[in-house]
Amino acid sequence: MMSDAADWWETAIIQMSPGEIRYRGYAIEDLIGRVGFADMVWLMLRGELPSRGQAALLEIALMSAVDHGPQAPSIAMARMAATCGIGLQNAMASGLNALGEVHGGAGEAAVVLYQAIAEYDDPAAGALAELDRFFEAGGKFVPGFGHRFHPTDPRAPRLMEMVEKAVQDGIVDGRHKAAALAVEADLNRRKGKTIPMNIDGATAVIYAELGFDAPLARGLFCLSRSVGLLAHAWEESQSGLRNKGPLPRDQLWTYSGPPPRDVPDRN
Repeated sequence: MMSDAADWWETAIIQMSPGEIRYRGYAIEDLIGRVGFADMVWLMLRGELPSRGQAALLEIALMSAVDHGPQAPSIAMARMAATCGIGLQNAMASGLNALGEVHGGAGEAAVVLYQAIAEYDDPAAGALAELDRFFEAGGKFVPGFGHRFHPTDPRAPRLMEMVEKAVQDGIVDGRHKAAALAVEADLNRRKGKTIPMNIDGATAVIYAELGFDAPLARGLFCLSRSVGLLAHAWEESQSGLRNKGPLPRDQLWTYSGPPPRDVPDRN
């Protein structure tokens, strides 16, 4: 029975006993002061420590997406929740729970797209085929491209510069970078206008280049955005405001229902 109990939550991630903590075999006291947070993210998810170049590129992706202001639903939810008398962790969780397919899921979908294109010998041919498949299946918004707020997302070009440097330094091979650029070029051709890569598309390049499975791209985005959620929840909690809703108190929503009417006699 003791063996059954020990095996119930079997894990290769952490070993712990009185006076001992090891992550993937490494003693915590040996890791402290020697590795950074991005290293630990990699170690926990992948089982081994990354190279310094891999860790640096992962950190760049994580830091680039921490916040996008209260117009982002996740941030707005965290701020509203913080005025409702709950703890910071609850406010953060409220925001995290908004990160789904539409808000927060584009990075994962973009990794899937890049990985499919990277299987082709020619990125341009791969982008053409995969985008044909995407639109024929009823897709409308190619994940990782275009932005409802920014004509050009200022984060994406800089991130792609960092990826190119990593390619030149031999840290990554650039296949997924080429796939993303092929998507951008083909999308612009189809639409007859520029549809630039956004933060989701650029960080997806990094996660794909570093070999993360597609679902982890969303998890890593959530990890990144948690920093912004914490900062906004904390700031709002210091405002002294209570029950702050999505609209100022002197502004009400537009009503589109029936006009005022009497309750009918239902005898």
